[in-house]
Amino acid sequence: MQITRLDHVNLRTEQLEVMIDWYVDVLGLDNGARPDFGFPGAWLYAGDVAVVHLVGVSQDAGVGSEATLKLEHFALRATDAAGFEARLRDRGVTFQKSGIDELSLVAFNIWDPDGNHIHVDFTDAA
Repeated sequence: MQITRLDHVNLRTEQLEVMIDWYVDVLGLDNGARPDFGFPGAWLYAGDVAVVHLVGVSQDAGVGSEATLKLEHFALRATDAAGFEARLRDRGVTFQKSGIDELSLVAFNIWDPDGNHIHVDFTDAA
């Protein structure tokens, strides 16, 4: 298994439209295609990569403290999903495996010792 790049950052916000406008205007990202997850949000693209994922929430989005983080997770793109799953199992790491068929993507959701949510994405998984 080899990590190949940081895939995207996922941010929760109470002001979805304001955030979309800011990322488009200030950073020059493009508001693009996003699968229908059943909740509000936006994917903002740098070229053909959705590098910022926004999730619209109606409650407090968090203030960056340990109790309520705005950053929900970060994701890494990798190769060899089977090897990575075996590595997690060998080390007794708790994980949740999920997929997004529309994107031909399998994600392993894991948490570091501080509780930070990370998912490692694979497009080579069956």
